[in-house]
Amino acid sequence: MDTDVVVVGAGLAGLQSARRLERLGLRVTVLEAGDAVGGRVRTDRVDGFLCDRGFQVLNPSYPAVRDWIDVPSLALQTFGVGVVVRTGETRTTLAHPLRHPQHALGTVLSDLTPVSDLVALARWLGPTLLHARAAFRSTPDLPLRESFDQVGLTGRLRRDVLDTFLAGVLADSTGSTSAGFVRLLMRSFALAAPGLPREGMQAMPEQMAAWLSEPVRLSTPARELRETSDGVAVSTDQGTLRARAAVVAVGPQDVASLVDVPAPVTHGLTTWWFRTPEVPRASPFIVLDASRPGGGPAGPVWNTAVVSEAALSYAPPGEHLVQATTLLDRPDGRASEADVLRDLARIYGTSTARWEVLVHHVVEHTLPAQPPPLRDRRPRWTGDRVLVAGDHQATGSIQGALLSGDRAGHAVASRLRP
Repeated sequence: MDTDVVVVGAGLAGLQSARRLERLGLRVTVLEAGDAVGGRVRTDRVDGFLCDRGFQVLNPSYPAVRDWIDVPSLALQTFGVGVVVRTGETRTTLAHPLRHPQHALGTVLSDLTPVSDLVALARWLGPTLLHARAAFRSTPDLPLRESFDQVGLTGRLRRDVLDTFLAGVLADSTGSTSAGFVRLLMRSFALAAPGLPREGMQAMPEQMAAWLSEPVRLSTPARELRETSDGVAVSTDQGTLRARAAVVAVGPQDVASLVDVPAPVTHGLTTWWFRTPEVPRASPFIVLDASRPGGGPAGPVWNTAVVSEAALSYAPPGEHLVQATTLLDRPDGRASEADVLRDLARIYGTSTARWEVLVHHVVEHTLPAQPPPLRDRRPRWTGDRVLVAGDHQATGSIQGALLSGDRAGHAVASRLRP
């Protein structure tokens, strides 16, 4: 045998699986098709700017992040806990009253937060805020849109704020995601301020890879994986690796090419990254547009942020970085640069004539679909010695990826023990 376990894929799930297997005393070889670790958690460096592949944030309240990531060493730079909502020509800041007391009165008195909606939101989210397991006990779990309807959350807080914000977080504008899963996400946002590592989101998987005893084999895609009489054989362009077991932790778009499981359904988005000489809005909050009659964005941009206002390291001195996200399940999800800049000029109320695009990321498989019911899923065995892990085998989040990888490590180690 060349090693005890081959882990295919150096995203968050694969790296956490490898780390757990090593801690349990097994030899591990990690193969990664890309030129760096991270999977979907990657950062491009462009002219001194940091541009993550798809706008994403790290939430330190996730249990898996607290337990397995050295968050202090990442030097997290946090966004505001709240949003700025543009309705017509008005921009309203809605913020966590305890974290941003200067916005508390404006948040409570806003037309966007009628008392009836706040009461309905408390009814919908309250039990999960107190106990995370309550999200799994919702009977029955419903699609998000039906769950909001059920508690009477039907006013402007939903139409102009929650629907738009959550669509961007989930890459799903249809409201079909499990309400139980969304409750868990909302709980995490309430418990901590999300942020960005000083060196970009890719710093997290790079930290995890550095903890492994053997370097990840980059630019080494697994071409074929098959079970043998005494383990597995993994074919690569450099030869065949033989091991006692394998963890397949590739992205949702690639898993079916290696093992006999259906390709997971996914949601996608695009992120535009612009450099600007002037700051369009001095605010650490994500900006939503609710200018369409009946609620929601009037253009292709579902959320935007002056990222460098929250994360100074993401832009060189004297310049500013703006992200704009569009959703691929919308007709205008592949809007042109000109259309996106026109929409941003309207949202920020400023000229974008001097803005320059740094990079445009089209992330077809941002997150696995998470329809109801919410279940506490486990990594999937596809044979005696092959286990599939990833957020598509848990929940579509950093928490889900890390937890699935850790469970895979434990499961494989248990099977290999004499």
